[in-house]
Order: sequence, then structure tokens, then C-alpha cells
Amino acid sequence: MCAGLRGQVCERTAAGFDEVLHRMSAPLQVAVAGRIKSGKSTLVNAMIGRRVAPTDVGECTRLVTRFQYGTVDRVEVVFHDGSKQAVPFDTDGGIPAELGVELDRVSHLEAYLTNAVLRDLTVIDTPGLGSLDAASVARTEQLLGAREPGADDLDPVSRSAVAGAEAVLYVVTQAVRADDQQALDAFTAATASRDAGPANAIAVLNKADTVEPDSVPGSGGEVWRAAEALAAEQAALLGPRVAEVLPVIGLLAETAETGGFGSADAEALRALAQLDEADRLTMLMSADLFTGWECAVPGRDRERLLERLDLYGVRRALAVLADDPEITAGKLRRVLLDCSGLAGVRARLDEVFRARADGIKAAAALASVTALAQASGDPGERQRVHDAIEVLLSRREAHQLRVLEALTLVTSDAVRLPEDLAAEVLRIGGSADPGSQLGMAGRPRHELVQFALERASWWRSFASFGATPAQSRVAFVVHRAYFLIWQQLQAGQVPAPG
Repeated sequence: MCAGLRGQVCERTAAGFDEVLHRMSAPLQVAVAGRIKSGKSTLVNAMIGRRVAPTDVGECTRLVTRFQYGTVDRVEVVFHDGSKQAVPFDTDGGIPAELGVELDRVSHLEAYLTNAVLRDLTVIDTPGLGSLDAASVARTEQLLGAREPGADDLDPVSRSAVAGAEAVLYVVTQAVRADDQQALDAFTAATASRDAGPANAIAVLNKADTVEPDSVPGSGGEVWRAAEALAAEQAALLGPRVAEVLPVIGLLAETAETGGFGSADAEALRALAQLDEADRLTMLMSADLFTGWECAVPGRDRERLLERLDLYGVRRALAVLADDPEITAGKLRRVLLDCSGLAGVRARLDEVFRARADGIKAAAALASVTALAQASGDPGERQRVHDAIEVLLSRREAHQLRVLEALTLVTSDAVRLPEDLAAEVLRIGGSADPGSQLGMAGRPRHELVQFALERASWWRSFASFGATPAQSRVAFVVHRAYFLIWQQLQAGQVPAPG
């Protein structure tokens, strides 16, 4: 479509199309956003599997940093004028906390890493919203990407239309605030009006280990169960802006996944496990008691454990050692990683983002193309782009774009549906797995086949006879989604559950 339109639009819009095409061929860009001190950079390190993003307050935590795949590890400071300056990693292999340049001149940082995770996913670490530093907040809200070749030829409006992340991983802690909703709105404004929704937004409840079980009814005194219940409450508050909220312990995930836990830490835990039980229980009551209590384990070892595992991780490790005193450091690390909840976050990232990256990028590209045409000020150009998009969306291959469009219409309340039908649209559009799309995960295939056909028929009838014109537009898309799932199941293209 862009190639066909290129000769029918002005030079500036054509340059924007080139940038859109470049973005289409690049990995999906996921922004990690949230309030200040919510543990975003720690989570980024865990996702990448390397402690490279600075987590202590410094210059770099006030800048947007894009982590992407490269054949050679390097970090570049990108200035507002488009020039770049390479900076060395610090002695620990991370981005240095201080850059030695004037921050007012800096647009963002580009970190290139020889990391397999980044081959199909560019991760954007953002400054915290709620910071007292207005410039840092502005950088986060803009979510500016790199100025690729051709981008400098664009006016500010056109450049903003092609910049920005295509999906967001939003980090919350125990209290969801009004500005968390505003931050998700800021994501929408910064990405060519591509609304945050269950197709392109996931939230995580970070620092899940700090949830007090007694404050959550039905937790049974278990921290993780309490965190899951709290995450479900937050999902209701943030919905339908996000697909769901998942609990995670970013510090534990970072330590276990980036090589921060080694044999020396395992030995320090073994020494703690051999202490008198009364002393050990007393020490685990608070951080001050843990590091200040007089015992045979050196204070510096306990401080290191607290810094890397926090008290929750120490307690879990000691419980494992009580059951298996001979467990190796490697196995103990894997247990701690399992306790962090990172596997669940990664699985959801794969299901919501990676499996649908082409559709998410294509939807973002269409929004950018529309914004570019609007910015041109030429009514004829706008109409030609509009007509071309309508032709594109009428094609069979564009069905996934129609689903994402329907999802956006429902989540933004542009099309209102009864609550149960709206939830059904969110379910269909919020997953790539047929069982999850049907709300019947784990059920036998023949039941999935029957249900998909039943719902396809129901939505077609609703579209034809019971819906308003706006609802009908969504209903026909949902009907076709169910019909295609039915065809896929009939053809045996979906593995049987289990």
C-alpha cells in the first residue's frame, strides 16, 4: 500500500512512509513504563538476562534507553541534533550511571547487545512517571525512538506519527493511582493514537513479595496468593487498557537470571540454615535485624543476600535448603527464578506480543500512515490514503488488523456493547491461542470446534438483526474470527490440549 501511494503523496509524507516501512521490518518495540521506583529497569535486566540497565538513581535513569540486537555490544548517546557519541560500559558490564555529557542535549540512549532475546523484540526502558524531574517525565511521555535515516526530513508532527513504541509493558506496585491511567493515555498520545489495550499492553505487579498477606482476604497467609488476588483487582482497575496484570518479583528475577546468584551466595544461605532456629526466625523479621544480628555468618554476606534476594527470597531459599540440604547452587538459582514469576510474564509476552508482532506492527503502521496524511494538510492526499486503507482492510489477509481495530473500538468505548459481549471481544482479540480465545483452555478439541461454530453463528445473527450499525461493524469481525478458529480447528492445525 505504501509503495503504491508513494507517488501520489508529497515528498514529506513519502519520507514518512519510508520510515514506517523501516519500522515494519524491525523487531516489535515494547516500552517498559511505570511510576518512578517501580522497578522498571530491574525488570528490563531480568527480561534481557543481563544486568545492563542502571537501577540506581543517576543520569541514565532519567533517559529513554532502547535495547536492541547488535553484532557487537555497544552503547551510543543520541543527541537532539542527530549526532551520536559512543560510551564504554562500566566495569560490571552495564550502562554507566553518569555519561559525562550535557543531558539537555541528549535525546535517548541506544544499547546494542548480542542477546538472542532482542532478535525479535526491542525493549525500551523509560524514566519513571511521577518523577520531580519534568524533563524525564517528558521523555517518557514522548517515548521517542531513534532518528532513523529520513526521520530528520520530517516536521515534528510527522516525526511523532512514526515514533514511539508499538506495545507497552506497564509496571505497577501495590497501589494503582489515577496517574497510572494517565500514563497509559500518554502511551496512546505518544504512539500515533494507537490506544493501549489488551492487544498491545500488559501490566505487571512488581515487588509482589512486599504484599502483606493479612491485608488480602482469602490469601491464607501466603504472599504469592495475596499478590495474585491484588493483581486481579488491579486488572479490573486498569482494564480494558491492559490484557491482564501479572505478579512478579523483579529483584529476584534479575538476580537469578543475570548471574547475580552464585556459589558464594548459596554457601552463605547454607550457613544461615545451620543457625539456631530461634536466631534465624528473629533475623528474618526485618532487614535491620537480618544484617545487624550477631551470628556466625559475616555481615557483608548477609548484606549481599539482602541486596540480591530481599527477605522473601532468603526465606524461600532457606525453606528449600531445609527440604534438600545438598541442593546445588545451580538448582537453588532455578528454584528462586521459578519463585519470581518471570516465567509467567515471559509466556504472556510471547502470547500477546511475539505471536502477534506482525499484526501489532501493521496496525501501528496504519495509524502512522493515517497520521502522516492528516499532517500533510492536503485533502486530496488524505482521501487517497483513506481509500487505500479501506481497500487493504477488505482483503482476507487483513483480518487480524480488523480484529485489532474492533478491539480498539470496544476498549476506547467508541463502540459500546453489553458487558458480556465486550468481554468476549477482548478475549478473542487478546490472545493468539484458540483455547484461550474461546475461553475454554484445556478443553477437548471437539468441544472447541462446536463452540467456535456456535459463536460464529450467533455473532453473524447479532450483526444482521440485533446490532446498531457501529456494533454490526464489530460483530461481523468477531463472527469471522470465530469462523476462522473453527476452520483452523477442523483442519487440525491446533495441537490437542495436553
